[in-house]
Order: sequence, then structure tokens, then C-alpha cells
Amino acid sequence: MYGTMGAMSGELPEYAERVLEAAERIPPGRVMTYGDVAEWLGEGGPRQVGRVMALYGGAVPWWRVVRADGRPLPGSEVRALEHYRAEATPVRLTTAGEARLDMPRARWDGREERAARDEGHI
Repeated sequence: MYGTMGAMSGELPEYAERVLEAAERIPPGRVMTYGDVAEWLGEGGPRQVGRVMALYGGAVPWWRVVRADGRPLPGSEVRALEHYRAEATPVRLTTAGEARLDMPRARWDGREERAARDEGHI
């Protein structure tokens, strides 16, 4: 799974664990924004999710949790695009020739997962 090394306690903070579990549930070829993850969890916000992903996200499919504008994470563009190609994630080119996620096609809302979770099946 993902690493569980917290800064001082030796354990991952509960919220971080929930964010990482959500990232793992996003299907290959699909993405959720930082805000989508926070909404799906019912707590926190985009900045909190981004912070968790920056600190602990390396062991989960981090490329599936993205910025709302569809641009790959700065500094990780090449690696993210490799993952998007491998997973057939919808990507488009801007008029400036930049690769961006095709958010209307790539975005996953997690409704089926949420319904199963709320009914106690997950």
C-alpha cells in the first residue's frame, strides 16, 4: 500500500490516510481534482488534499489527483504524461501546444464508489 511514516508519531495522520485511500480508488485513465477528493471525503479542501499528496502521495497513483485546470503538476509533467499515456487518460493539446487533461472526459466523480461506501459495502 502506501507508506505510513508520519512526521513524529510514526503513523500517517487519519486525514492523510483517507486522502491516499481515495487516490487509490480512482480508476486508471480517470482523474479527480484536489477539490473533488475533499468533497468526496466530506472534509477538508483542495489545499489540504494537495498538502497530503505533496507529503505522502508518492506511493499512490498521484497523477490521478490533479489541479482543476487540467495541467500536470509542475515539475512532474513528463512523469505524469507517461502515466496518462500508459493508462489512456484523455489528454488534449492547447493552442500553445501544451498537454492538458481533457477534464470533461477524464474526470471521475466516484459516485458508484460513494454509493457503495455509504451503504457499507466498502
